Amino acid sequence: MTEEARAHSVRVASYNVRGLKDDRAALVEIITTIAPDVLLLQEVPRHPVSGHRIAGFADEVGLTWFGGRRYRMSTTVMTSLRLDLLDARHGPLPVRRFDEPRGFGMATVRLPGHRPLVACSVHLSLRATDRGAEVKALLGEVGPRLPVVVGGDLNEEPSGPTWRRLAGELHEVSASAPTFSARDPHKQIDGIFATEGLPGVIPELDLDARLLAAATDHLPVVVDLDVSTLAS
Repeated sequence: MTEEARAHSVRVASYNVRGLKDDRAALVEIITTIAPDVLLLQEVPRHPVSGHRIAGFADEVGLTWFGGRRYRMSTTVMTSLRLDLLDARHGPLPVRRFDEPRGFGMATVRLPGHRPLVACSVHLSLRATDRGAEVKALLGEVGPRLPVVVGGDLNEEPSGPTWRRLAGELHEVSASAPTFSARDPHKQIDGIFATEGLPGVIPELDLDARLLAAATDHLPVVVDLDVSTLAS
């Protein structure tokens, strides 16, 4: 990537880290090699006193974590110092009674010299009949005010109705490739979507397959988002 292109690019990665239960050193090496500006995480520890673990992990990968109330959800967002963090929050999505909590992490960020962008991490239900309502609620939270990038573990392949809805409301910017499992990639259930007018370029990354398999059970999804249309 040229310096000029880099000046108008935001690297976004989405990654299900399975509660940080696997090879921590491998996970840290993978993320630091990716060097994301925005890291959309799923399955971070979600018990009430786990904030210090997430903050410590952010330090290990050289990113900033905004913390805050998480409603027992396992989604969150981390950002690099390359971006201005303007606002951030977590919120719940509708679930059936007694089901695992589902929600989103959302951050409004700005690459200096550009207008703001909303970045949102989501982890949808394993139950197909529930994912539509979750995405409807998520898109309602995002709203039409600012450009948006949404990424996460959709628990659904591209042929599914929820994936197609996100790709219709936004547009798919991540690569069409299997993301699960990390040891035997055969199913694409993770993706990144962005507002029209924010094209994505898939970066060439030298990620060690052994480290990927050791780090967690999903593969990371990475895109360099072209935000030149947001230049102010």
